[in-house]
Amino acid sequence: MSGDRTSDAPEPFEPRGRFAAGLDRIDRLIRHLRHLIARYSPRPLRRAWMRVGYVINQSLPKGLLGRSLLIVVVPMLILLGVLTGVFMDRHWMLVTQRLSDAVAGSIVGLANISDAALPEDLRTDIVRSAGQAMGLTAEILPPSEVGRTRRLSGDIVHQMLASGIVKRTRMPFSIRDIDGGDRVEVRIVVHAGILRADFPRSLAYAANWHFFLVWMAATALFLVTVSLIFLRNQIKPIERLAAAAEAFGRGRPVEGFAPTGAREVRQAAHAFIGMRRRIERQIEQRTTMLAGVGHDLKTILTRFRLGLALLPESEETAALGADVAEMEAMLEAYVDFARGDADEAPQPLDVEAVLADCLRQAAGPAGRTAHFAFTGNSGVTLRPTAFRRLIANLVGNAVRYGRSAVWVTAERREGWLSVIVEDDGPGIPDDELEAVFRPFYRLDAARNQDVPGTGLGLAIARDVARSHGGDIALDPSPRGGLRATVRLPA
Repeated sequence: MSGDRTSDAPEPFEPRGRFAAGLDRIDRLIRHLRHLIARYSPRPLRRAWMRVGYVINQSLPKGLLGRSLLIVVVPMLILLGVLTGVFMDRHWMLVTQRLSDAVAGSIVGLANISDAALPEDLRTDIVRSAGQAMGLTAEILPPSEVGRTRRLSGDIVHQMLASGIVKRTRMPFSIRDIDGGDRVEVRIVVHAGILRADFPRSLAYAANWHFFLVWMAATALFLVTVSLIFLRNQIKPIERLAAAAEAFGRGRPVEGFAPTGAREVRQAAHAFIGMRRRIERQIEQRTTMLAGVGHDLKTILTRFRLGLALLPESEETAALGADVAEMEAMLEAYVDFARGDADEAPQPLDVEAVLADCLRQAAGPAGRTAHFAFTGNSGVTLRPTAFRRLIANLVGNAVRYGRSAVWVTAERREGWLSVIVEDDGPGIPDDELEAVFRPFYRLDAARNQDVPGTGLGLAIARDVARSHGGDIALDPSPRGGLRATVRLPA
């Protein structure tokens, strides 16, 4: 027993650190703030906040993987947006401004050289040589109209060049793009004529800014991919735990399941394994005990039958024989209820054939009119004996308490099997519809008290339905009697 108790004990949690304690404090602070907002904020503001929260909740992913990715991706997108804004506003603008300012200073310097008292040939050579040293193509043109300055509102280079030139000189100037926008031309009026200087646009413009954005986007995509892989590996143990719990709830064998994943997931998996072992052990002990009791009582009932068989036939012996038969039937019902067919393996089953057979066996000998209809694919994986007992109990009740007919309607749709059994009998009061599922509960006021029974039929039926992952509901039938609706996952 000690070994079993040790194997069933879940894995204990590791001691919580300061980080987890800090998260708990933050969580309590958030709950406190929400309480204050809900209590002291105006009612229209609370309604608007609740409406916004509802819309956000409906638009968020429902799965754990999607929400985890959202937790990772949204902060990363915010960080990228902030970095991009800072880069564009500070780094890129600052670099472009300094480059344009340097080019403007060079152009104004060439203009000052052009106004120096130098021979004409020497001035032209000096301006050309100095321009080449500065990366500019410069020349002095004869005096003419400089033209209007074109400061395009969307061209940052023109704006910054004009600003730099205005800060250094009051001479008229013009700026325009040439060679399809690859080069920029600046003309300034000087005493010697017109100074014309053109240069590559990249000289006054941080042209490689997009590499920064490309690197950020590529890095973000790589990090999101890595996060997706890690999150998927963390969510797989949760999915396996959910599948194992669902299989166990439907009475199917849970094979190959082992605790994996994070500490909390392993803790939940160990708790599930311990719970499954305790339930299986409890069912086994209960079944073994009742099987032993049933075997002993059957031995005594067999001696009663032998004793009655040796007595001469009379009304007394016939009554005693009927009592013995009823006791045997009750004993079989008790054992069936305790066993529940939990050890039966699920198998593919033709549900339509089983329903038709149960209805024929129950309604035919009783002289009831049977109405049967089935819709959808009839191949469902169920425990055959348990499912047949479930349907037989419901159909048997409908035949036993109905007056003239029994209706069975079944449908398989959207992963569920629905079976409806109706009769035209006295029915059950609304306040007793749930109580009749209790073991040994008999509703003699609504049903015929002369009808024998143990009060376990509906209890066994619900136990079988829930062991398959479904349930049974009772409600008044439009035909005048009772309607039993069975829903099983299929």
